[in-house]
Amino acid sequence: MKNIAVLILAFGCCVCQVAAEENDETLSLTSISQKVANNAEKIALLEAKLLNSEREVLELRSLTAGKPQVAFSATLTDSDSGNIGPFNTNTPLNYKKVFSNTGNGYNPSTGIFTALVSGTYFFRFSMQNSYVANSVVSLMKNNERLVSVWDTAQSDGNDMGSNGVVIALQVGDSVYVELQANRVVYDDVLHYNTFTGFLLFAA
Repeated sequence: MKNIAVLILAFGCCVCQVAAEENDETLSLTSISQKVANNAEKIALLEAKLLNSEREVLELRSLTAGKPQVAFSATLTDSDSGNIGPFNTNTPLNYKKVFSNTGNGYNPSTGIFTALVSGTYFFRFSMQNSYVANSVVSLMKNNERLVSVWDTAQSDGNDMGSNGVVIALQVGDSVYVELQANRVVYDDVLHYNTFTGFLLFAA
């Protein structure tokens, strides 16, 4: 009887130990899940702070002695000549030859200017039409069409046109010149097609 009692007691202790271990494992999983959730919230907050910091760095990068300096001017081709386009969809024109790029807001690899300082800007662009096809180009702010230049192919040879606008931009806004689908522009070493912009005053 004494041996049986010892066995029963030992079995009971094992059961209690297993139950305790299972309970500890459940608590451990719950604790891990809670830590993961807490860390996810912290990461989201850090990402938001990092984004804000990047915007501030972009803005500060264009400040010299407290005065923002932003200006660029570029033309489509460096030494090539001929038509650019047509494309199946509306396509940003890539002005490859850069005359100036104070503040580094203009990206010659994409043809897109990105505002590094909030304020009021002036933009101007010119277009040379080839007599073999129609030309339509537009100045774009983000995905919004602002102003355009248009010319139809005629027997009078090449034509030129230009347009410009004064607009307010926030840090991160993009401005570019877009060639409309199935249209072309012509350029050569005389640089008929230009894209220019500069900051008038900061916000």
